[in-house]
Amino acid sequence: MEHDYLVKLRQHPTWQLLRADNAPLMISFFYRVFIQSNSRSLSHAHLIEKLDDTLFHLRQIHGDKTYPKSAKAYLTDWTHSDNGFLRKYYTSNNDEPEYDLTPASEKAIEWLRSLEQKQFIGTESRLLSLFELLKNILQTTETDPQQRITELQLQKAGIDAEISRLQKGELISYDPRQVKERFYQLEETARSLLMDFRQVEENFRQLDRQTREKIATSDKAKGQLLDDIFGAQDQIGDSDQGKSFKAFWNLLMSPAKQEEFNRLIQNALMLEEVQACQPDELLPKMKYHLLEAGEKVQRTSSSLVEQLRRYLDDQVWLENKRIMAMIHTIEKQAIAIKQNPPKDKEFMYLDDTKVQIELPLLRTLFRPSSRPILSSQNLISGIAEFTTDLLYSQHYVDVAILEMRIRKSLQAQTQITLEEICQQHPLEKGLSELLAYINLATHEKGGIVEMDKKVEIRWQTKEGTIKSALMPRVIFTR
Repeated sequence: MEHDYLVKLRQHPTWQLLRADNAPLMISFFYRVFIQSNSRSLSHAHLIEKLDDTLFHLRQIHGDKTYPKSAKAYLTDWTHSDNGFLRKYYTSNNDEPEYDLTPASEKAIEWLRSLEQKQFIGTESRLLSLFELLKNILQTTETDPQQRITELQLQKAGIDAEISRLQKGELISYDPRQVKERFYQLEETARSLLMDFRQVEENFRQLDRQTREKIATSDKAKGQLLDDIFGAQDQIGDSDQGKSFKAFWNLLMSPAKQEEFNRLIQNALMLEEVQACQPDELLPKMKYHLLEAGEKVQRTSSSLVEQLRRYLDDQVWLENKRIMAMIHTIEKQAIAIKQNPPKDKEFMYLDDTKVQIELPLLRTLFRPSSRPILSSQNLISGIAEFTTDLLYSQHYVDVAILEMRIRKSLQAQTQITLEEICQQHPLEKGLSELLAYINLATHEKGGIVEMDKKVEIRWQTKEGTIKSALMPRVIFTR
């Protein structure tokens, strides 16, 4: 915290937000529409409507001269590059802009929230968390097998002693103070996790921006430039942050972990001590908040790949355009000298790439052509030796019905597996209906096929035979 560093830090958007004249308006509005409701993005019309209502309410209380600008003018100021309090962007196939909170603004809001006077500050739970983290680090990095065995034996002895006390009727539980302390720490950790997602997304956007600038200004050959770009992308994916996000996403996409997460949250919220804390709607909807935040980070990361694809398409188009321009130049010159050709027959020389050698013995002998003779034969209609009933008993799979089932299932949840859909709506057309579901997953935008995870789907034929198929796990999302 040197003096010169703090002078330079005054240009940071977080500092500028705190020292702005209308900081109370911005911070209270941002907190209500983005943080409190945990909205990752809002459309232009929706945000204008909310800001108009806020300005109208404040002017009724503090006078008409309070915050005299219009809602649209304030949004323009807040998204200006000199401020950067809100991020304005356009999604694909949509002309209406959307807005999201920048990490700098979220840091300012979180710092101001930390200044609030807390009636209860849990210190025991935080100290125990430090102990658990230290033990976990030391145990997982211990290279001496005997030392790790000793630690595990101590843990086993403690577990056996606790089981023995429970068998004797001695109940061991937290008192209400300890439960509240740990629940407050849980809510704080959950909010910090959601806040970190905006910073992760910002890091991926910076990588995308750097890649676009490198493509626009580089004079390197296409192969060398792509090698640099893919190397930077691999470096981000192999970094600690990239590996951590990949592990988080794999854990979050596991249906078993999602069910366990929901069960633990519901059981915790039913405790009387937790209900006394008056928890908000954050934890009950935590799974959906995490899925929405992770999906947005995934879309930001995939935009880099899309930019590389566009770069390759542009390069191919430019090369084809150059070739066509050269051909057009040659045609124009040929037409220009059509009426006045060069008198010297040898007016141009072309260097051959190699010597043309033709040996007489390489030529094949003459072979006269033969005329094929077609023998006319009357065709006799025969009798088929197989039944043709199957040709007239084919069934039709209505893809529209399958899509309706998927959309109906996604109304109550953000994702569902194909296995769960088949449990709700058993397969009626057998393997052909299963293939139709897979085709929808590979062609629709919200379909995900996890090739490394296998599931078994069973169905019953009209004859009562049970059949099954071992296939990759298919997930449909909104």
